[in-house]
Amino acid sequence: MDGRATTLEAARELVRREGRGVTEVADQLDDTFVAAVDLVGGCTGKVFVTGSGTSGAVARRMAHLLSVCGTPAVFLPGMDALHGTMGSVVHGDLLITISRGGESDELNDLSRRVQQRGVPVVALTATPTSTLAQVADLTVVVDAGPEVDPGGVIAMGSTLAVAAWGDALAAVLMQRRGYGWDEVLFTHPAGAVGKIEHVPDAPAVPGVQGV
Repeated sequence: MDGRATTLEAARELVRREGRGVTEVADQLDDTFVAAVDLVGGCTGKVFVTGSGTSGAVARRMAHLLSVCGTPAVFLPGMDALHGTMGSVVHGDLLITISRGGESDELNDLSRRVQQRGVPVVALTATPTSTLAQVADLTVVVDAGPEVDPGGVIAMGSTLAVAAWGDALAAVLMQRRGYGWDEVLFTHPAGAVGKIEHVPDAPAVPGVQGV
């Protein structure tokens, strides 16, 4: 096998492994997902999403897509929160904390402190025995397996799996709220989406008429 073929095969195998990891998430959706839908859907304030490193990038994406789909959400950088931004999190809000290992000190400290302000914490982690999992009001285990991350260390496939979980949450909440495409387009006037005048009627979650 020449160098070009070797490069392509290595890249394709990585994508296949990541794809399998994301598919695993569908079978991991259980009562904790339904509980998360109820908690987030019942939040009367803002939904904050936090994470560090690659999980922070996924947290920012999740907050954005929740907002796009009609659930007001804000990304909260964990360390910034510990330097005072945590003051924006008040009673009535909710915090989603994303940490694969569940042992990031700043995220665990933040989670405990917002709980002291009467804010519930939903943990998304691959480690159900972790500190974060024990701290949270609701722990959701999203574990795509160690093989989806190079060396079991670089958070690639595992964060894609968490992103897929968040996508399901946003889409189901959009359906539950009855948040329409006209509202999506109104709050997204820029870019190519902003040039769309109408989205054909379709359920937010294909094949699902209600939750």
